[in-house]
Amino acid sequence: MTVTGPPQIPWPNGARVAACVSFDIDADSILHLDHRERAHRMVLAQSVLRYDRIAVRRILKIFESFGIKQTFFFPAWCMERFPDLVEEIVESGHEIAHHGYIHESPNAQASREDERYWLQRGIDVIERMTGRRPRGWRAPNYDFSEHSTGLLIEEGFDYDASLMGDDIPYILQSPEGEILELPSNWAMDDWPQYAFLPEFESFMPIRAPEDAARVFMAEFEAARRHGGLWIAVWHPYISGRLSRTDQMVLMLEQMMGTGDVWFAQLEEIAAHVMRCRAAGTYEPPVEEMPTYEGPLSSDAFTSRPDERR
Repeated sequence: MTVTGPPQIPWPNGARVAACVSFDIDADSILHLDHRERAHRMVLAQSVLRYDRIAVRRILKIFESFGIKQTFFFPAWCMERFPDLVEEIVESGHEIAHHGYIHESPNAQASREDERYWLQRGIDVIERMTGRRPRGWRAPNYDFSEHSTGLLIEEGFDYDASLMGDDIPYILQSPEGEILELPSNWAMDDWPQYAFLPEFESFMPIRAPEDAARVFMAEFEAARRHGGLWIAVWHPYISGRLSRTDQMVLMLEQMMGTGDVWFAQLEEIAAHVMRCRAAGTYEPPVEEMPTYEGPLSSDAFTSRPDERR
């Protein structure tokens, strides 16, 4: 049986798939957020998470060797603590995108205004440290709220990279306007493959890099076969370890060896999709946001007496 794929997107240079190895540089922000009162005493956990300092530089060298520019999602609090990493990423020509201030969950905020505060605080830091406003956003923990679409549109973002509602770029449409969604999915996230972090009650079985690569490459080959989009969501302190970066190099070699892939920053992918839309060569699907106006009424969970069996 032939699987019906998504609509074909005319990627640059005849590529069959657009790809980005995006990294979330969370460092120890999540430790201070989840264990505020004792984070300063959790030295082992700090050392695991702050491995980002080592891993990011290793990853930058790998990207340089392949001649590709990619996207790093950086909580602004982490940027303030590691300004040298910010400088090296920017000088290398990569995109820095918004990933919260201190990796706070949008859905944990008490109000729309609270979510707006943290979004704007992160924007201010990114603009001050990089010289430009961020073009893209990924909700910490993918925890996109019912207010997120409207707030991103109001703040002038070009794209979001938090959701998993399609295989290809699609439009989130709300009363405030619209924004492009660049989706991924859990199969392209390194957390299920490697994240053994007892401090966060994460006990994923630690897989051999070759096993994880089979999952990532299966997603890549499907995206290439159907003319889609492949966005890895990885973390330097997880995927930046030596054996895993060795495997990353092998994966990149295999991907590039197909001759069918366009590696680009997410802001470049978003801009290309919108140019295709303007030219009439691709029309992204549209999803109305928010999906629901509020909780379902109790009537939705009960049946009429004459319908009960």
